[in-house]
Amino acid sequence: MRVGLYPGSFDPVTLGHVDIVRRTAHLVDRLVIAIGTHHDKHPLFTAEERIALATEVLKPVAKEIGLSLGVTTYDSLTVEAAKKVRATVVVRGLRDAGDFDYEMQMAGMNTALAPEIETVFLASSPETRHIAASLVRQIAAMGGDVSTFVPPIVATALKRKFAS
Repeated sequence: MRVGLYPGSFDPVTLGHVDIVRRTAHLVDRLVIAIGTHHDKHPLFTAEERIALATEVLKPVAKEIGLSLGVTTYDSLTVEAAKKVRATVVVRGLRDAGDFDYEMQMAGMNTALAPEIETVFLASSPETRHIAASLVRQIAAMGGDVSTFVPPIVATALKRKFAS
């Protein structure tokens, strides 16, 4: 079984994430969504909320395309999280040249730490290339409509989060 790890903050899950998961089905049999938790960062959604949203949004997508999917958190090196779930591939989405430069640097470091784990980049689809979770949070915080950037359940969760 080919296992991939898709790491990120998923704060929140966007349609860009859904696109990458959908397209990763061609590369692996099982994909583990690895939600990074950092003690010095303060995400909008708690780790538990991000797990719940990722599970609710991505499990039906995975089922539809025949991909086994898991969702977990990690607070270690990405390659250590990959080893823990027996992933041989780390999947990363690229929106633009800025993402590419950063991700190439990370891939190089990860290869030095764990040469048995390959990093695979998937270019974002034109329909989702402009979506960034940080921008989604900003728009939602200012009362804007994020429904074209996130699944409906995430839009609802964002409204609830900023209503309080």
